[in-house]
Order: sequence, then C-alpha cells, then structure tokens
Amino acid sequence: MKRLLIIHHTPSPHCQAMFEAVVSGATDPEIEGVEVVRRAALSVSTSDFLDADGYVLGSPANLGSISGALKHAFDCSYYQILDSTRGRPFGLFLHGNEGTEGAESAVDRITAGLGWEKATEYVIASNKPDKAVLEACWELGATVAAGLMEDV
Repeated sequence: MKRLLIIHHTPSPHCQAMFEAVVSGATDPEIEGVEVVRRAALSVSTSDFLDADGYVLGSPANLGSISGALKHAFDCSYYQILDSTRGRPFGLFLHGNEGTEGAESAVDRITAGLGWEKATEYVIASNKPDKAVLEACWELGATVAAGLMEDV
C-alpha cells in the first residue's frame, strides 16, 4: 500500500476548510491502495516523511512566507530525508490575504532541494475559500493520491 502524507498548518477556518477539501479528495472511495496520513506540521516526524510515497503541504502565507510551523517541519527533517525522498510527488495549498509569492517561492526552494516532483498546480486562495477553491483543493488531494495509486 502507498502512503500519502498531508502535512498542514491550519490555524484559521479558511485554511481548515481547504485542508478538509484536500483530505476529502485524497480519500475518495475510487482511490484504492493509498493510505492517507494527516499530520499537523508541528507534530510531523522524520519517520512520517520517510514512510510516505507522496506529500501534500498546506499552510497560511504569513509575513511573506510559509508558516513557521511548516518551516519547522522541514528544518527538523531536511537532511535526514534529503537522499531518501527524491523524486516523490507533492502538492501544495496556501491561504494568504496579503499575497503568497514568498510562500510559493519558499516551497519551491525546499522541494527543489529535496528533489521532489510537483504533481499538480498549487491551490492558492485569499479571503474565504469559495466553491471553486474548495473544488480545486479536492482535486489537489485526489490528483496526488491517484498518482500514487497508478504505481500500486
């Protein structure tokens, strides 16, 4: 069985709604052979990263970057996962009221360093996520999970 790890920092109702839509897509009954594991960014471990076959990252865009919690998750595990997770697919959802370019750039730098492969377009929202954003989050989760299913 493949494992999709969803690492999230969802301190606001808007981030939480996006996270729930991602989980709903990733756990769609048509997706078989993929276990979905959810970890808050401050509780994710190196083992969680190593045991996963793909990732979805979720964060607010705070002060021009990803949340400190998501950055902390990578700070604690980066070198331990560097060689072992190359080529794994990932997706990203962000919520930011003041722009997300810095957060997108931070994720691009981290994932490029790890050698991860972007599985689908990022989902970016500001203000309250509307139906289209939540559908895009559902698709994000389903796309990354289904990509793992193809390898089962």
